[in-house]
Amino acid sequence: MTVEGQSITNSILDFSFVSLPHSYINPKIRNLSSVCAPKYQSHMACSSSSSQLPSPSTTVDETSPASISTVHTDIIQTHILTRLDGPTLASAASTSSQLHALASHQPLWDNICHSTWPSTSTPRVRQVISTFPDGAFSFFSDSFPLLTNLDTAATTLAPNHDQDRPCELISSVDIYHRDKLILSKVVETETVTGWFRCSPFRIDLLDPKDVVPTQIKYPAGRESDTCRDLGDDLTLSWILIDPIGRRAINLTSHRAVSVQRHWLSGEVHVRFASILPGEKGSASEHVQCGILVTCGESEGGELQVREVSLQVEDMDGMHLNGREGLVILQRALEGRKGRKRSRREEEGRKRYEEYLERKKQRKEKKLRTEGTLDTLCVAFGVLGFFVFWLFILCR
Repeated sequence: MTVEGQSITNSILDFSFVSLPHSYINPKIRNLSSVCAPKYQSHMACSSSSSQLPSPSTTVDETSPASISTVHTDIIQTHILTRLDGPTLASAASTSSQLHALASHQPLWDNICHSTWPSTSTPRVRQVISTFPDGAFSFFSDSFPLLTNLDTAATTLAPNHDQDRPCELISSVDIYHRDKLILSKVVETETVTGWFRCSPFRIDLLDPKDVVPTQIKYPAGRESDTCRDLGDDLTLSWILIDPIGRRAINLTSHRAVSVQRHWLSGEVHVRFASILPGEKGSASEHVQCGILVTCGESEGGELQVREVSLQVEDMDGMHLNGREGLVILQRALEGRKGRKRSRREEEGRKRYEEYLERKKQRKEKKLRTEGTLDTLCVAFGVLGFFVFWLFILCR
């Protein structure tokens, strides 16, 4: 029994490392043999003692590998699938009908969502997630991918009727420093008020007087390297949820796209961003959903999170109002999201750099157009001046 149990356990490990991409395997799976083998042996021992059939032969055919279908479902579901992260679990579910059925267990995806984004464990977000078509699995598939493969800009963004837009948005935000959680919060925003729809689109995570203390040492000096290190260490997730439409998107670039120190206050501004398509041919052809994290220094020299806000601006640097921002976000919520799971940070920064390049080109084109118009105005003015004096002299 020991040889057979070890053989089946090894086949599961081979399945995990061969059938799935190695980069998606949770490091904890590497110690799976020491956990699964004793459990499996115990299970087989109990089964053999209660059975009236003759004991099987002690010889094992080494040439025929054990199938995963021979492993008890409790072992797979309790000791294997719980050790996988979301992308790995989804990949495993697509390899066989048995794993697909086991991986569809909702508590598995509930735990994955709560471990990936601790803010989703709040009662309000849990209740909203339960209303999604496939529960936590649908929420994870909406929230995990970055917005890198959205459809291109529309010809026009004619506003829909007010009743078609989300009447409420829920922001589920988590900030990590070197994989250690420093801030987790949920904010609900009403979008039906006239004040929200006519004012610049902005969602503040913290109240003006709120400060989140940390044990992180504040970057000393004004060198850019110290700020860059902080930007590399911080990761952020901002999931925007439409509770009525039962949809969600992650508006972050995962890692910072820019880090700057304010010249006067000395505060460090860490920016995360996602680029969304808008109205083709206009300043909002590509819009930036920028998340700004403002960090200051406490009296003891530790870093404080003083402000976390989300704003939407076009390529001219103008902030969109609430009505315009809702149209853009609604289209993103309904759109087809990217499914890339590797190199997420590079993809987010690449999109941001492309946006800055388009913004620069638009500004240069605008300056050239204005320069041409100025030249034409001067030329017409000079021509009119000469025509006027020519008319006077020829009388």
